Amino acid sequence: MNKVNQWFRRGFCCVCAEAKTQTLAPIEADTCTSLIKQCGTSLHSLKAFHASMLKSHLRRNLHFLTNLISQYASLGSVSYAYSVFSSTPSADLFLWNVMIRGLVDNSHYHHAILLYKQMLKLGIQPDNFTFPFIIKACSCLPHFEFGVRVHLDVVKFGYQPHVFISNSLITMYGKCDKYELSRQVFDEMPEKNVVSWSAIIGACLQNDRCEEGFSLFWQMLSEGSRPSRGAILNAMACVRSCEEADDVYRVVLENGLDFDQSVQSAAAGMFARCGKMEVARKLLNGIMSKDLVTWATTIEAYAKADLPFEALGCLKQMMLQGIFPDAITLLSVIRACSILTSFQLAHIVHGIITTGFFHNQLLAVETALIDLYVKCGSLTYARKVFDGMQERNIITWSAMISGYGMHGWGREALNLFDQMKASVKPDHITFVSILSACSHSGLVAEGWECFNSMSRDFGVTPRPEHYACMVDILGRAGKLDEACDFIERMPVRPNAAVWGALLGACRIHLNVDLAEMVARKLFDLEPYNAGRYVILYNIYTLAGKRKEADSIRTLMKNRGVKKFAGYTVIEIKNKLHAFVAGDRSHPQIDLIYSELERLMDRIRQEGYTPDINFVLHDVDEETKESMLYLHSEKLAIVFGLINLGPKSVIRIRKNLRVCGDCHTATKFISKVTGREIIVRDAHRFHHFKDGACSCGDYW
Repeated sequence: MNKVNQWFRRGFCCVCAEAKTQTLAPIEADTCTSLIKQCGTSLHSLKAFHASMLKSHLRRNLHFLTNLISQYASLGSVSYAYSVFSSTPSADLFLWNVMIRGLVDNSHYHHAILLYKQMLKLGIQPDNFTFPFIIKACSCLPHFEFGVRVHLDVVKFGYQPHVFISNSLITMYGKCDKYELSRQVFDEMPEKNVVSWSAIIGACLQNDRCEEGFSLFWQMLSEGSRPSRGAILNAMACVRSCEEADDVYRVVLENGLDFDQSVQSAAAGMFARCGKMEVARKLLNGIMSKDLVTWATTIEAYAKADLPFEALGCLKQMMLQGIFPDAITLLSVIRACSILTSFQLAHIVHGIITTGFFHNQLLAVETALIDLYVKCGSLTYARKVFDGMQERNIITWSAMISGYGMHGWGREALNLFDQMKASVKPDHITFVSILSACSHSGLVAEGWECFNSMSRDFGVTPRPEHYACMVDILGRAGKLDEACDFIERMPVRPNAAVWGALLGACRIHLNVDLAEMVARKLFDLEPYNAGRYVILYNIYTLAGKRKEADSIRTLMKNRGVKKFAGYTVIEIKNKLHAFVAGDRSHPQIDLIYSELERLMDRIRQEGYTPDINFVLHDVDEETKESMLYLHSEKLAIVFGLINLGPKSVIRIRKNLRVCGDCHTATKFISKVTGREIIVRDAHRFHHFKDGACSCGDYW
């Protein structure tokens, strides 16, 4: 209680000081309550009234003080509300309930729990109005252990049959990831209302039981309950197929909820999630007066449908209408920017974050921003955000560690991992991040230590993805026999990721016999994964086994396996330009080819020799060399050299693994032009500078 008193003491002092300066006449009893309500949304008026009240005989009237506390809390001035409460020593339960509600409504959940504990200590027995607010406080923190204690108090004081309290318990256990307890409360309820059904469907949603939640929605309808807005919204969030979406929307129409703006927004998000973007777009366009929730849903729908430009266009429209994005909207915007990996857009979003007020959601937004900067190739800005955060959670640490790993900074990742362990216990996601970092940097001994520490030091049981990381670590380092032994000793059956890591190692070290054995397993596990066939094809070609390589191409054709077309993207002045090998479609293509020819002459003079093994076609040597020059990576880099300032960093992104010849050529280009070039491919980042790559040619 002392902590709460210290927190609010300043509010009471301010009111007392104001009372000394007021000249208003004392307030009479018959006008007091109405005057409190007339203060409306004006905190200044309420303070002035309070000051006059302190001079009157009503200053100790419990009824009027309770109204005053309630009004202060409704205006968001919790410190003033508590100053009145703390100066009114009373065991009146209604007074305590009003103060607890004020704390919870203003998100002061810890203080509400402290007040509840003090209430019990003073022998004041809670009632059916007390419990829902305290349970809500436990839900929002979330505080499972204290929530269980409150549940025991509910039973102790005989309020378990109350439907509103049970509904609160269902929600609380759902938010605390204790679905079984939510279901137990629901099943034991002697009476259920539509809020009960909505709460249990919401608990299913929060605990990844969407199929069960959808089933409960239909059970609710079959038992004659008319769906509420909340139940419909939760059911929509559980939908995972077009058929389910159509069925739920029919219920919306049958119950006349299609004019509810929040339902329409949720319906649009539901259809977008199921791939019916045209239906979603029609619903969103039909909402004439979009509020923040509607805009957030629209932006999220476009981002999830991989339509980033449409998502960012909506953000622009929203802000032109004077609506500032909240944290949920910004998370969707960051997702759209991540698709584009636009460094300029990341800066714009960062600016919005620094000028906004996101309160409890700031941690999630800043963590997403770190991930965005990592994907845009800027560890410097990612680390600036990380270092400036007031608090961090395990996701934040994992995102930064993963970022270092993707960029090949394994030692930095390990240093950060050591710092993390001093304050936060790593989970299975963190270990994937640190093991991947070790793999990209060739840190075999360190990788073994991290893997062994999982169960030994932190009680984390290795999963298939951790075993795949270890195979990758060993395989990249050339320890293929050790990797095979490791797979044989695995306590779980190796999956495609494990075998895929070993096949990748066979490509690096050109082990044809092992590659054939591993590929056969992968062709059975993932018969339509084109990447597996392409790797074996490349291995055969590099080993000079032309006949075997042709057989793989025939096998792909017979099975209907399609190879993804490679392309490279570069952003210039907030516009994305995409190139494919041999591209002739770009407006500047003649200038690009002319500059490319001069550039290739320059790097040949520096010692570059084309590696024609990366042209897998039956053509003569000269043609192969010419085809290498026209790879999409080189075209994008030359376009950047032409259109960016002389000191600008060139950032390109390729959808597949970067070509080995392009990797060599880019090192020479960075040397002769004095430019830093950052390449993101399907696996990692490469930072080229002064003729060297950050990967150390270990990729």
